[in-house]
Order: sequence, then structure tokens, then C-alpha cells
Amino acid sequence: MSSNITDKALNIPSFIVMDVLERARVLEGQGIDIIHMEVGEPDFDTPDCIVQAGCQALKEGKTHYTHSQGLLLLREAICEDYHKRYGVSFDPDQVIVTMGTSPALLMLFAAMLDKDDEIIMTNPYYPCYANMVKFLGGVPRLVPVTPEESFHLTPEKIKPFLSRKTKAILINSPANPTGMCMDPEVMEEIVGIGVPIISDEIYHGIRYEGKDHSFLEFQQEAFVINGFSKRYAMTGWRLGYLVVPKNWIRPLQKMQQNFFISASDFAQWAGLAALREAQPDVDRMVQTYRERRDYLYTALNNLGFKIYDLPQGAFYLFADCREFSENAYTFAFDILEHAHVGITPGIDFGPMGEGYVRFSYANSLENIKEGVKRIREYLKNS
Repeated sequence: MSSNITDKALNIPSFIVMDVLERARVLEGQGIDIIHMEVGEPDFDTPDCIVQAGCQALKEGKTHYTHSQGLLLLREAICEDYHKRYGVSFDPDQVIVTMGTSPALLMLFAAMLDKDDEIIMTNPYYPCYANMVKFLGGVPRLVPVTPEESFHLTPEKIKPFLSRKTKAILINSPANPTGMCMDPEVMEEIVGIGVPIISDEIYHGIRYEGKDHSFLEFQQEAFVINGFSKRYAMTGWRLGYLVVPKNWIRPLQKMQQNFFISASDFAQWAGLAALREAQPDVDRMVQTYRERRDYLYTALNNLGFKIYDLPQGAFYLFADCREFSENAYTFAFDILEHAHVGITPGIDFGPMGEGYVRFSYANSLENIKEGVKRIREYLKNS
């Protein structure tokens, strides 16, 4: 009997970082100690003020469906946060609260793309962008970017990739996998191209030099993706949101109603506490990330990896490993098997990622130092 599984389901690529993590879990099940530098997940527990708000919400019976777009109080707080941080204003009705940013991306791409429509994005890129676009019948238009360009798009790089099928330009700043941040002058120049912008701002708030800028400062009709996972160490709460132009509200709301109904009730109350109370906790986490970044940047360069610029945000270092191997996939899994350190092969982030590996410093400085020690021994004996 035929399985009747669709080609798009059979052919969707794996998320390689999860392959690394899952192999690491197998090794851990065999009693092997693994240093995790592969996953982009804060190692901090969710701040106590957020946990307490979530627990209180559960005690008060906040376990039901909410408005499909999310609690009005939370949407108002998101508006207030963006006004405070960026000086921009939008209506709470323009916010759709989602179960993490992945559903937000999926719904937005589904609303935006007919067959063969195109989204412009960097190469390298966050893997799920291209995988979602292709799954929905669209075409990811991958613009090669280099370390000399801080791995970011510029108008000059974008223009040759524009076509009548172009629906949007997707920007991620601070960026995964590089941690690099786009200058506001370049953001404004890209807006001048006249194409809608999708701005993935999930790493906003985790910034070491300079200041975060939202594309809403430069294009009022920009589409914004953001959430609570990274900034507030709330990955398991599954809470994100979209900010969209007014004429997009109802179509996306109907998709939310049909596909997801609403984000979790108690998690939204926790998100409200995050926005109102958790900034001191965020500041402490960012300071700790900065210390880890500075140590790991120096340590990896001393080992012979090449990192072209010190990342200004997020918690990743994208390191050139061609001194050691031309096949980053094999190299990363060999380090996992023999040095027992999990890192992500750059090919996960697109063809321009070959020759690179991504290190996440969302782990304790003690573990990072142990991971560096293990990799040093591995390289010495290879």
C-alpha cells in the first residue's frame, strides 16, 4: 500500500542542529558527558517574576482559550514596549500573539506566498526560513553575503535578485547564525527599495554594542516577528507575536483561529509580567552572555578558527573552520563523537555556510571552557 505522504512532507530538509542535539542525547544516554554548544536556547531558567505570574495565572484558572489574537492587555504591553524601545506606535489590533515565532512565520508566509512567489533572504540564513517558504510553494531567493559585509544585505546586493515575484525582503538582526547587527542607515536604505520588509526581531534585547532598531522605525507597514523565547529565556513557554499592517489583520486572525485557536492563556499572562517586570533579569543575562562571548571569541581564534568580527548581539559565533576541514558537516559530527562537544555545521544555514561551524555560548562559562579544552585536545590529536 502506498504511504500517500506528500512530496513536500517527504522532502523537507531536517533541521541539522536538531540532528546534532538528538545524537548528543543518544550519547548522553550511554553515559557520555556532552558539552552543548549547538542549540540556540538560553541556559538560564525563566526569571522568577515570570514564573510566579504563570503559576498565579494557573491558580486563577487562566487555562482557557483567549481571543485568537491574544490577550488585549498583552497586546497593549507589546505596543508600549515598542514605543518605549523604538519610538514607534501601532494599534493593539495589529498584534497577533502566537505559540512561538515559528507559527508566526508559517502563517505570514502562507498569507504572503502563492506558488513560485519569492522571499529575498541572506545566505547564510536561519534554516527554517527557507524550509517553510519552499514547503508553502514559494521560492527563497538567497543572496550570498560574506564576512567582509558582516553577513548582511545591502541595497546593492538585493537589487539583482528583485523580480515581479518578489513579495518581501526578510531581515534578521541580530542575526542567527552570525550574531551580527545591521546598521540603521543600511536599514533605511533597504526600505528605500520599496519592497515590504519582514523583520525577525527575536534576538532584540540581547545586544552588546550599539542599540537595537526595529524596521518599523523606517517602514510603518513592515511585518515584525518577535517573541519571548530568547530575551526572557522562555523557550518552553512557546510565546511569540506578529505585528502586521491593518489590512493583514483579519486574514491572519482567521488562519490563527483555524490552525492554532490561540496561544496558551497562562503563558500570555507570564509574557505580560516579562514585559513589565523582567528587564533587570534581562540585563543580568546579557552581561553574562557578553562575558562568555568575549572569552569564546578569543579562545576560538587562538585555536585556529577564524571569526571575522565580534558579534554585537544574539549568542552565536560563526567560525570559519576551513583550517581544519573542508566539510563542516563531517567536522561537526566528528567533534561530537570524539570530543563530545556539540556544535552546528554551517551547511545547516545554507550553501554559504559551508566551511563554517556555529558555536552557541548559551551555556555556562565553566562548560564553555571545558568545551574549548576538549576541542583543543581533539585538534591536537587529529
